[in-house]
Formats: sequence, C-alpha cells, structure tokens
Amino acid sequence: MPKSIQQRWAKRKEKFQRSWEKLVFNLSLRKETVSGHSQVLSRAEAALARRCEHETDEVCLSSPDPVVRQGWALKRQVEIEFFERYAQSTPERVLIQVPPPAYSPAGYSLFTNLAESLEFIGIPTHVLAWDSETREVLEEFQPTVLLSSDHESYLQRIDWDSINSYKRDAKLRVGLTASLQEYENTPLAQRLDWARRHGVDFYYSFRDKDYVTNRLEYQAFFKGGYKILYLPFGANILHYYPVAGFDRDLDYAIMATRKSEHARFMSGIASKFRGFIDGPGWRHTKAFSFNRDRDRYIYAFTKVGLNVHLPEQLQWACEVNERTYQLAACGVPQLMDHPLLIDRLFSKDAVYVADSPAQYLQIFQRIMQNPELAVLRALKAQKEAFDRHTTFHRAHDFVQQLAQI
Repeated sequence: MPKSIQQRWAKRKEKFQRSWEKLVFNLSLRKETVSGHSQVLSRAEAALARRCEHETDEVCLSSPDPVVRQGWALKRQVEIEFFERYAQSTPERVLIQVPPPAYSPAGYSLFTNLAESLEFIGIPTHVLAWDSETREVLEEFQPTVLLSSDHESYLQRIDWDSINSYKRDAKLRVGLTASLQEYENTPLAQRLDWARRHGVDFYYSFRDKDYVTNRLEYQAFFKGGYKILYLPFGANILHYYPVAGFDRDLDYAIMATRKSEHARFMSGIASKFRGFIDGPGWRHTKAFSFNRDRDRYIYAFTKVGLNVHLPEQLQWACEVNERTYQLAACGVPQLMDHPLLIDRLFSKDAVYVADSPAQYLQIFQRIMQNPELAVLRALKAQKEAFDRHTTFHRAHDFVQQLAQI
C-alpha cells in the first residue's frame, strides 16, 4: 500500500477512534453530573456573591481546612513580596492584545493573567481589546512594549501602519509568541519574513526554556537574529486561591475545553462518580461562560481536580497547562496524566500522576479511599505553587528579561 494511502487511512482510523471514545463517554457519563451542572454553577455564583463571608483573614486563617489556612497565609505573603515592586523604577509600559473569552478561553486567560500580574507588580499595563483602534490606544497609553500572538487572527486586528508611525517618534518594542508550524501555525519562514517587514523586535514563549533552545525547529528564530523571552504559565493568585466554609461534596471537577484525550482518561471516573465538567465543547454545557472567580468556589466543593494534557505536552518536556498551577494554588488534590515537564516543576509526591487511563482510574479510587493522604499532597503542591509558580513570579522574570534586550 502506498505511503500516502497508509497515512490517510491512519488518520481516518484515528478520527473514528476518537469519535467512538467520545460517544462511549457521553453514554456512560453519570446522570447526576449532567443534571447537577447548573446547580453547581448557581451554588458557586451565590457563594461568590457572599465572598465577604468566605474570604477574610479571620475566617480563612481559622478554617478547619489546612489547605485554606496555609493557602491564605501564603497568598498574603506573596502579595506583600510583589505588590508594586517595580513602581517608579522602570520606564516600561506594556500593551497586551487580548482576545475575548468566547473566541479563545485559553488566550483570554493567559493574556489577562499576564496583564493583571504586570499591573500588580507596578508595571503600567493596558489591554488592547479585539475591536480597539490601534492608533487611539497608542496615543492615549503611550506603551513601550506591545505583546501579541503570532497568529493571523490576532495580527489582522492591529493597525501596523499606526505601529510603525508610532515607532518613528517613540520607543516601542513589539513581541510576538514564538510558535511553530508543528503546532498548527503557518510556515515559520513566511512569518519571520512578515515580522522583519513589520518591525517585530523579539519573540516570547510560554514553553520551557530548555525545550525551546534544544528543539531544532526553534533555531530559525535565533538564526533570524531574534531573542526569545520565556513566560511559563502560572497561578494567578488574584483569582485562584482557597476559600473557607464549604464541604467537598463533588468527587471531581474539571474545567477545560473538551479534547478527545479527556474521554480516554476520564471515562472510567465519569461513569462511576459524581462530578462537575465544564468548558467549551462538552455536550451538556449549553452556554459556557468564563469566570475565574467563580471557579475557585467550584474547586472549594471538589475532592479531586482532574487534569488532562495535550499530546505534545506528554511527548515533550515543553509545558504543563495553566490548570496545573490553578488547582495547586486552590489546594485541590490533583490527578493528571503524565506531561513530561511535571517531573521538574513539582515534587514527586505533590501531585498524582498516571501513565495510562487504567492507572488514572486506579489512583482516583485510591484517593477516594484515603482522602487524608491526598490532602498532604495538596498542601505540598500548594506551597510549591505559591513559592515558585505564581503569575507574579512570571511577570517579575519577564520584566527582568525585557531589561536585557
């Protein structure tokens, strides 16, 4: 059989397999999870409306839940360390293009988290909204740095004539994400040519530095004379932290855009236990809405936070998703598949890691039987997240890198 036919057949077979797994998942999903979805959302929104009852030093530092006590103390400590650290000490003013959550929940989350964290540490920061007039924003905010994504859907919304005109009279460095064709972008040579013609000054990556510098495909950036700055994901502790006063009555929760990997790893759990599943693409979530503040309350109801990664995160030590850090900061015992980078980011006994769907289910059942051991892991992961992996740490490191270019 010719190789091209074999490849087409393999892709067709894989697509069929994924469709079958999704169908099995939908049929096996416990009815209580589907019927209780709206109730969990309403409960979390009602709790958020009464946040003054659940988010004070008095309530949280005296909570019977150790992850609430520890998390609240760590949160205050990190906020004191980073609040306005750069106020009046740097000329940088950062403009960040942010997509609406309906278009890209992930893009909205990571760029908004960065904007809020830069502002918190004392860097004047402004959001360039999807429908903003570039010229007006430049004139009003007077940025020294513009960050966007190297993707047509972002770049076509920027008035590049206005950018070039502004750069003639003011200092402005333009940075784009260092993305590869292998991750479903257009050919890199064409994008680098476009970047030279439009005055792009540097690139930045959410992926691990060692991964970027050692993967051959990234060498085109360096050969083109560009520097790559590094901005890994982290926990935005302005939104993700433990809150007091709730029983953990949901067996599990996951809030993520649906991927076929979820069905593969979660089907055994979803068929046997009651939980909460939310995000774009899930059949039972009719109108997904993005709300980081509400999410920390859902995590407060949860015994185990489920986490599933993309195939490239399992094949390469490139990154873990934002959810890894968010669950850790909220103090939720976390069960994930095995992204290779997790072994370098967190201690071995801080999160539960499974190498197969069968092991994923086995570990979950073990957590249900020994919740006190899961709490010990949650405490360790939480401390490590607050000590090293908040978006304040990431913003601080990013500013330090900017100063070197």
